[in-house]
Amino acid sequence: MITILCNGSRGDIQPYVALALEIKKQGGKVRVVTGKSFKDYVESYGVDFLPLSADYKSIDLDPKFIEDAQSSDNPLKMLLVFNKMKKYASFVTEEMYDLCDGSDVIVYHPGCTIGYFVAENMGIPSVLASPFPMHRTKERASVVTYGRFKLPNKLTYKLLQGMLWMISKTNVVSFFKKKFGELPKGFGCPFERVDEKHPSIISCSNHVFSRPSDWNTNIYQSGYWFLNENKEYNPDKKLKDFLDKGEKPIYFGFGSVFNEKQKYHVFNIIKKALDNSGKRGIISGMGNFENLPDNIITIGSVPHTWLFKKVAAVCHHGGAGTTAAGFSAGVPSIIVPFSNDQFAWAHRSYELGVGSESISRKKLTESALTKAIKYALSEEVKVNAKNLSEKMANENGLMDCTRIIIDLDKGKGK
Repeated sequence: MITILCNGSRGDIQPYVALALEIKKQGGKVRVVTGKSFKDYVESYGVDFLPLSADYKSIDLDPKFIEDAQSSDNPLKMLLVFNKMKKYASFVTEEMYDLCDGSDVIVYHPGCTIGYFVAENMGIPSVLASPFPMHRTKERASVVTYGRFKLPNKLTYKLLQGMLWMISKTNVVSFFKKKFGELPKGFGCPFERVDEKHPSIISCSNHVFSRPSDWNTNIYQSGYWFLNENKEYNPDKKLKDFLDKGEKPIYFGFGSVFNEKQKYHVFNIIKKALDNSGKRGIISGMGNFENLPDNIITIGSVPHTWLFKKVAAVCHHGGAGTTAAGFSAGVPSIIVPFSNDQFAWAHRSYELGVGSESISRKKLTESALTKAIKYALSEEVKVNAKNLSEKMANENGLMDCTRIIIDLDKGKGK
């Protein structure tokens, strides 16, 4: 039995559901351990589900904490937010340990490091499964500073790994001392403890960030872990008619980081930028607005894999998963980063020539967005975006990384 530990928002969990589905496809037995709010979502894919009693949806999060998390746009703010996250992780550490009972391999998100120590205690392999590159390399900075701050590479990885380790360290220490009276032998941050029994797999295209040549040979990266929808999506009449009646629109959506207080301010910026550029727009996840002009509609949740291929460009917050979906769809990106690694994806998009220059949340104006739309819809950027998509389509990251897990489960690790 392979147990996958993950937590967070739906976007955080999605790549791990993709792993679980591919494990099943390759003949493995698998279950996903995550917050109880995602029971229906995980089980809708036919994946076995074990619930954690608390997750970010079900616990009473301080609104100020959420606001801080949405705006942690420099390393100091990030450290402060990650430090606050420790108390929320305490809800699930003991449960994760118990729910791993009966496992043969444990696969864990970097925010769920209890998985590594449970596996060590049980004498079974563990796999660090990261939704972004996170291991030390001399070749580039980590995703929390890439394209923004000039710091020694070694320090940028110490910062990234330190923040992720901070989330769970205190609670792992508390749990082990309570249950066993002592810490595990050689206790410490597990992220660089990579070997044949403890491989690491990364969800990232080598055409976006190439696999560094100085990584441990047991770190595997060969493409994103995309989740195919479990049923064909059928849009409602409003969305279908809008897509059919004119040129391709621009998608606007800022995911879970969007602050409701900014709703009308951001809408007005989008409306004016669309008017300036003579384009149409689809606004997702910002609720409804009265008296919408003919060139704009609002929508709720629509699968990115379906919608992004039907738009002219995607404007979003730069989450790793949303960025990957935009790249895969072969359309230009306009990224407005709010926090954490989002700045890195925005910068990389521009470097690759598949998107406009980054517009930070604080600098989002009518003028800046109008300029970004014009740039993103230039012929050169459209061609580059299509070419990147075609290269990514030849990667098999999900299949390759799943094979590493399956081989461990069957005792075939190198």
